[in-house]
Amino acid sequence: MWVPVVRRAGRPVALIETSDDVARRLEDWLTRCTDAAKLGTVSLLRGDGARGPAWWVFSGAGETAEPPPWRLEQSLGAAVRTCAAREFQRLVAPLPASGGAVDWARRLAFAAVLCGGWPEKLQREPPRRRSLQVVVRAGARSQGVARAAAVGATEAEALLDVVRLANLPANLASPEVIARETARLCRRHGLRVRVYERRALERERCSALLAVGRGSVHPPRLIEIEYRGPGACGRPIALIGKTITFDSGGLSLKPWKNMNMMRYDKSGGMAVLGAMVLAAVRRLPVRVSGWLPVAENMPDGGAVRPGDVVRTRSGLTVEVVSTDAEGRLILADALSMASERDPEIIVDVATLTGAAVVALGHHAAAVLGNDEELMGALRSAGEDCGERLWPLPLWPEYDEALASEFADLANSDSGEHGAGTILGAAFLRRFVPDGVRWAHLDIAGTARDPAAAAHRGAGATLFGARLLADWLAGVATDR
Repeated sequence: MWVPVVRRAGRPVALIETSDDVARRLEDWLTRCTDAAKLGTVSLLRGDGARGPAWWVFSGAGETAEPPPWRLEQSLGAAVRTCAAREFQRLVAPLPASGGAVDWARRLAFAAVLCGGWPEKLQREPPRRRSLQVVVRAGARSQGVARAAAVGATEAEALLDVVRLANLPANLASPEVIARETARLCRRHGLRVRVYERRALERERCSALLAVGRGSVHPPRLIEIEYRGPGACGRPIALIGKTITFDSGGLSLKPWKNMNMMRYDKSGGMAVLGAMVLAAVRRLPVRVSGWLPVAENMPDGGAVRPGDVVRTRSGLTVEVVSTDAEGRLILADALSMASERDPEIIVDVATLTGAAVVALGHHAAAVLGNDEELMGALRSAGEDCGERLWPLPLWPEYDEALASEFADLANSDSGEHGAGTILGAAFLRRFVPDGVRWAHLDIAGTARDPAAAAHRGAGATLFGARLLADWLAGVATDR
């Protein structure tokens, strides 16, 4: 039996209602276990096994009396991983006695499947583990509970496929592999997909995307995904995700330290792919187009050079000050392609700048854009699922730092102006048409966990996937 625990008025309290006798035992145990309410702390207490569970599994949900739902999801995830490691056979996750059983069932099933199946490191022979059965116990309180739990489990299974792709290193996830696997996942969920290869990109004048990929033996791709939900009408929403399979920095070579983590420079694209799949699983009544510009940024004799001038699809010319500011180049062409489909809203997601990590660390991503209401809606969706955003300004004065003597604008400044995250967004803004609502999410600090957490393994987090899917659900409701 899983029991989420919070701390109220200085003492730990269990959220699941039990009999008076069990409640007294729990209170005594939790009072003595001072860290029981800490998120990620899992404690085990043996039960009698005859009249109740063989074990009580206590999992902390935070130091607040009313934890948000995403903390309860992580609490269950930590319990699932602990029980699986101890080779337990069955874990019961009861619903609360109060209302909200349907939402709880979906969330608990989602957390159980996602956290229990989180992919671990690549091995020749992955360790064999006895499967853990997680039961969401509903009683007779709601006829929709079983259906909600099934939806939550399906969502989690879909995201696990994307997580596995997001964690692959560059030698196993080249642009052509990303295109092939993305197409496979999309078709499985009924999404239409089109892949633009090199010759098609040349015809489409995507010169910035092609320039970034010139130094690699793996040519770039542009993946277009289309979803039209049941009853959807109106203009589409465009989601764009930076998908750099490996970023060496190009000729502006990065320092060697942590370069091995540049496999996660495709995290924006993986978040968009995850959001598109979730929209299809939920059958949201919206029109959405997803765009994944895919490239590998490598140095060789054919690579783009600092000082080169590139003409983008929009016609704007860009001086390449730094080849390590490649993400905004591939996004520029993708923004132009997406804009030609007459979208109502564009949201792009990218591991764009190290400055975002300096500003916000690893607990939130930056959001910038041209519409306060849109950014507020995205922030609200992020708060509900635990993918938090924080706004940064995007005043016109920042454009001055991107002035160029040789082109319409530069892809980076000299480093003297600071505000790297804002300058990245200021560059992208030049490729958003007037009248289109737009937001940019810089997820550089939240795209991966360097170490395993209590509720999931290390690696890609898919930050942005649930946020965007939940936001799309809100858009559908407002329409």
